[in-house]
Amino acid sequence: MAARSIFLSLTRNAQRDKKIQFRSISSSLEAVKQELITATHEESVDDFAELEKDDLKSRIFRLRLPKRSVTNVLQNWVSDGQKITINDLRSISKDLRRSQRYKHALEISEWMVSHDEYDLSDSDYAVRINLMSQVFGIDAAERYFEALPSSAKTGETYTALLHSYAAQKLIEKAEHLFERIKLSNLNLTAVTFNELMTLYISAGQLEKVPSVVEEMKRQNVGPDLFTYNLRVSSCAASLKMDEAKKILDEMSVDPGCCDESWVRYLKLAKIYIIAGQLENSGFSSSLVESEKGVVTQRELISYDFLIILYGGLGNKDRLDQIWQSLRMTRQKMTGRNYVCVVSSYLMLGHLREVGEIIEQWKESATSEFNLSMCNKLLEAFMEVGMTDKTESFRIVLREKGCEPLDELR
Repeated sequence: MAARSIFLSLTRNAQRDKKIQFRSISSSLEAVKQELITATHEESVDDFAELEKDDLKSRIFRLRLPKRSVTNVLQNWVSDGQKITINDLRSISKDLRRSQRYKHALEISEWMVSHDEYDLSDSDYAVRINLMSQVFGIDAAERYFEALPSSAKTGETYTALLHSYAAQKLIEKAEHLFERIKLSNLNLTAVTFNELMTLYISAGQLEKVPSVVEEMKRQNVGPDLFTYNLRVSSCAASLKMDEAKKILDEMSVDPGCCDESWVRYLKLAKIYIIAGQLENSGFSSSLVESEKGVVTQRELISYDFLIILYGGLGNKDRLDQIWQSLRMTRQKMTGRNYVCVVSSYLMLGHLREVGEIIEQWKESATSEFNLSMCNKLLEAFMEVGMTDKTESFRIVLREKGCEPLDELR
């Protein structure tokens, strides 16, 4: 029984994490073969699943192929005399979206819309817009948004459509929608402005970020941690380090920045600037556009600040994912990138990962290990008052055959 449960869990995890690529099948024979293999596999999984709790979520997650109907599962569940609450549907939809099963999540959204007993929130409509964009494309999402009653065109639904534009880097459409948002007199949050700033940074139009910040201030919308991260990241990518320092100073006196995550982020950003050698002199020449498909140095700085952000938030899983993604790029890694990720893991107390990254840096064929940068990182941690992290890092360096400074200035 235990072995079967473990096998089922592993099978589900593997299926959930796998990115399915749709492609044409060259012959009908091959299509039939694949269908039979899939069906056989699903029946096997279903047999094991019977050993587990047979709840609504389990039934839905057994549907492996997008063409299989969630609507039928919901209908059968109701026909069996079971109730489905709106919170059940929201929870299952969230898990499906995390697993990138957007078509099934959209079916749940359609069930919610088509049943009058459910009182839909602004968030429900916003989720539906994003799902429409994922499954049917941006045009379908636009049509759905425009067809909404005026009462449903809220800050959340506007932001959902803006997010869909940003995801596809549709700058003109996003800017036009943002003008509509500005004239709407809606109660907005930092998320709306963050979406447009993210779009500009990803598109390399860093000069447009300050105007979004000014509009945010004009509308008296308070920044969140992501807002500060985007602003500092855009300044760093433009090598405007004095501006970046001013933003960090602004953040340090913001009464809303007293949360532990904000404090961690503030310290990590300062450490990065002190130790990362992001100075105008001697570095601007490397900020060049690389060949198509290669991450540019400007984009690598944005990766650095994603690492800093999730380090500040204490989210190790996201930190692991971003670091892995960064290592898989074709761009040359720099000492600055290593310093950034080392400082984030060190801040969270994950010394094993710190040691592994030092080993990767020493073995790198494209970035020579730089002990002086490690010493500068030690100094940076001391400067922000984190003596315990300084000592931990010194111990790790010695374990990896390096000789750090024993006494810091």
